[in-house]
Amino acid sequence: MSWQKKLLQLIKQSMNQKIAVAVDVSTDDYPIETIRNIISLFNEVRESTPLVCADFKIREITDTSKVKQLTFHSHGRASYTDVLEWGQENDIEKLFYITDVTGHFWEELKIDYDVTWLIPDSYKPQVPFGKTFNLV
Repeated sequence: MSWQKKLLQLIKQSMNQKIAVAVDVSTDDYPIETIRNIISLFNEVRESTPLVCADFKIREITDTSKVKQLTFHSHGRASYTDVLEWGQENDIEKLFYITDVTGHFWEELKIDYDVTWLIPDSYKPQVPFGKTFNLV
């Protein structure tokens, strides 16, 4: 089964949950068209899903129906803390985070919701919590 079908299943499985999508915009080395397609898929299945764009800080909070263009940076510095805290503060039940998982985690951060790390590569990083899902 292709990763697209598996991702569609994951989204559909969370139909009764409050979900959000986050995009790590700290690097422009990602397959950007794939990321745009993922955001479109979320919007088709769960219209107006909250969307958070962040690198070492949150750059934009919008939703999947309003995103016109994603601005990616080339500095490579990412921290997941602000987005994960935003999820906690907004009672998110499942967060889908598009990233290569090479950023910083605050050690004391406690997350009590599901996180699925959507990795646009075949690299399988260690994550401190949640599940990884490779987009290849």
